Amino acid sequence: MSESTPRTPRHGTARTLLRLLPFVRSALPRIALGMVAALLAGLVALGLPLVLQALVDGPLSSGDGSQIWPAAIIVLVLGVLEAAFILARRFFVLTPGTHVEAAMRRTLYARLQDLPVSFHDKWQSGQLLSRAMSDLGLIRRWLAFGIVLLVVNFVMIAVGAVVLFFWNWILALIFLVCSIPLWIYGYVFEQKYSVVARRSQDQQGDLATAVEESVHGIRVLKAFGRGKYSLEKFTRQADELRGTELDKARAIANIWLWLLLVPDVAFALCLGAGVWLVAHDQMTGGALVAFFATATVLRFPIESIGFLLSMTFDTRTAVDRLFEVLDEPNPIVDPENPLTIREPQGRLSFEGVHFRYPDTAASSPDLVDGVDLVLEPGETMALVGLTGSGKTTLTALTTRLYDVTGGAIKLDGVDIRDLTREELRRRIAMAFEDATLFSASVRQNVLLGRPELTEPSPEGDRVLAEALDIAQAEFVAELPDGENTTVGEEGLSLSGGQRQRLALARAVAASPAVLVLDDPLSALDVDTEARVEAALRRVLATTTALIVAHRPSTVQLADRVALLQDGRVTAVGTHSELLATNEHYRYVISSLEPDNRREVEK
Repeated sequence: MSESTPRTPRHGTARTLLRLLPFVRSALPRIALGMVAALLAGLVALGLPLVLQALVDGPLSSGDGSQIWPAAIIVLVLGVLEAAFILARRFFVLTPGTHVEAAMRRTLYARLQDLPVSFHDKWQSGQLLSRAMSDLGLIRRWLAFGIVLLVVNFVMIAVGAVVLFFWNWILALIFLVCSIPLWIYGYVFEQKYSVVARRSQDQQGDLATAVEESVHGIRVLKAFGRGKYSLEKFTRQADELRGTELDKARAIANIWLWLLLVPDVAFALCLGAGVWLVAHDQMTGGALVAFFATATVLRFPIESIGFLLSMTFDTRTAVDRLFEVLDEPNPIVDPENPLTIREPQGRLSFEGVHFRYPDTAASSPDLVDGVDLVLEPGETMALVGLTGSGKTTLTALTTRLYDVTGGAIKLDGVDIRDLTREELRRRIAMAFEDATLFSASVRQNVLLGRPELTEPSPEGDRVLAEALDIAQAEFVAELPDGENTTVGEEGLSLSGGQRQRLALARAVAASPAVLVLDDPLSALDVDTEARVEAALRRVLATTTALIVAHRPSTVQLADRVALLQDGRVTAVGTHSELLATNEHYRYVISSLEPDNRREVEK
């Protein structure tokens, strides 16, 4: 799913940020203590003008030098106190921010694991990665720094305004009137910056996707000499992001212009008015110095409002992007009152099964259009059909990678939707044609469905050895560290046939009641395939199996064959029966034979 089109924020900034409360609740006490420490540091800074006023109107006016040292000591003590409170603020807020980020990242990852395959079909992996990394990092920085200073600085400005009125109401009024343009431009800034900030974060996700795709597809790009094309595409996206970042920089520069210009204008007007007031004895020199010292202390809180607001709006966008994933509805969930199969037999039945993808046009027929099929315990059924007939989709429905849109699939008489997904996927194991391995050891990959056996143990060693033997994965012994060899990202350090054999071993090691194989031998040479099929017969003798067959030799493994045509099972029988009675079956088998002959000739 591309997110490069800018979106208007769905809620106001405050309402959006409040959605973080469940994650932040445990950290609120320390964040509050950090705010108190920061506020005390600010109040200490506001106390300095009192000392300066007493110093100017006292010893500096009277010429009594003995009173200067006490005032200097007081200034030193106030400075040390301010530094101590700033150090305390950092101590209180840094640790809880990291805990909150870790909790959000765990929640997001768990949600991504829970969401169905249909969600991942639509979303680009780079978009999800940018949310899990850059967006959550931004939220952490805002919690540890942005929100604390934003609240404290607004309080400081309010307290400082009262103090300014204490020194002189005329100068304070001039100062506050000059600040009105800041609040007006701040509102305009929010409206413009929110849109460009969202566009920037979405484009970062698109760019991450481009990098990920080019890295994963580096072999294809090199093989076809398309590295330059990929670079040009990346450059265009990077230029778009650069342009958006420049728009952000211009927006921030504009508000900084006002934040720097307005206080300087206010200082100049207050200075002129202050000198006139002192000259007419309506204000002491010490009070004027104290007024400007207070205004100077307030300068940082006023100037910081710009980058704190931009940080807050960036965080609002990050929170929106996070909850776009967390709020995604999940149609494939566990039932409220799940059933269980205490003694699985492996009887798998399809009863009037229909399936269509959500984005399929209403006028289009269902991809799986009323399938009725029964696999008896211990039976091996081969699915045969032309490309696009629905074979792979039908196998994906057995483990609820997708949910049927009509009819039911039952395991030992229980609708699979009445089982928890954990139990269902423990009873039914799959091996896909596109074998995916993880950056882990061979042992961890093969025993993925048996987590209790991943640590070395006699039982684990037995299951691992048996699974590797059935999959004819003797090459594992020749790897540098044998079964403990890390295969690397997606197993690309292995050949396609080796990856398929490990994926098949993974499915066999799960010891399921039903084994679903989606053409898991397509990358094997003829000799290896024959040996795997011979070993696989031992498993299939006691396990119900549904096998998508793209080769005539695979069909020979089956007790019966189901012919799939346009999403329907049009014939079921043995290979010999269907060859003798079904013209379409003969056509399908004959379309596979040339591939088979080519393999034999190799």
